[in-house]
Parts: sequence; structure tokens; C-alpha cells
Amino acid sequence: MPRSRSLPILLATGLGIGYVPFAPGTFGSLPSLAIAWGLDRLAGGWGVAAGAALFALAGTWAAERAANHFGVTDPGQVVVDEIAGQLVALTFLPLGVRVLGAGFVLFRIFDILKPWPANRLESLPGGSGIMADDLMAGLYANLLLHGLVAWRPAWLGL
Repeated sequence: MPRSRSLPILLATGLGIGYVPFAPGTFGSLPSLAIAWGLDRLAGGWGVAAGAALFALAGTWAAERAANHFGVTDPGQVVVDEIAGQLVALTFLPLGVRVLGAGFVLFRIFDILKPWPANRLESLPGGSGIMADDLMAGLYANLLLHGLVAWRPAWLGL
């Protein structure tokens, strides 16, 4: 299927990052680190939360259109779900280099392993199923990071 320059496909593929031939989900998560950091500097945790919500809503719409475009239920080229999930993982945290790094690693682990109920959420129809498992993985990573911040802040350079 040829690459499209339509708005939903550009959004769904993270401006083309999803076309990386290996580990597109990992590469798709990377821009979220800069997005989260910038939003945190502009508006704090609420800015990151708003960014996560915006990417989740717009991403659900775009992912559904991308699935139709590519002719598969959950195309590998779609990385907007990783962007949204990574933002969820970093919401309401003190975003320094170590927290961003830990958030990235934890999100990728949970996104790959998909512990329950994340593994069930991907069976939701359309764009919702593409997005929901990554949002849950982001929530898992976020909760674990909040626990680490409270329990062992020195581990995260705080």
C-alpha cells in the first residue's frame, strides 16, 4: 500500500515514523518524550494530560482510517497509539532525564508484554482497539513511576 499524505495517515504514522522498517513502536514512542517535556514546561502535568487526551482522541480517529487505508486491523505503521500511551506514562510526574528514560523503558515493556486487561482491550473495534491497549500500558507505567517517585526518588535523580 503506498504512503499517503492525508491528515489521518500522517497523524496515525507519527508524521511517517511508523514507516521505519524495524521497531516502529519504539521509534514512535520517542517523540513523546520531547512532547511531554515541552508540555510540562508550558503547562505542567495538566499540559501533559491534555496532550495525552488530544492524541488519544485524534489518534483513535486517525488509527481507524489508517487501518482501512492499510487493509489490516492494527497496522504496524500506526504509532499514534504509542505517542498517546507514552504521554499517559509521563503524566503528572517530575520530568527530568531519568524519569523520561524510565518512563520510556517501562512503557515499552508494558506495551510489548500487554498484561491483562491491556491484552483484552486490543480486541475493541476499530481505532479504539488500536489505541486502548497502549493507553493501558501507559497507565501501568505511570502508576509504577509514581510509586518509584514516592518510594525511591533518588533512583530517579530526584
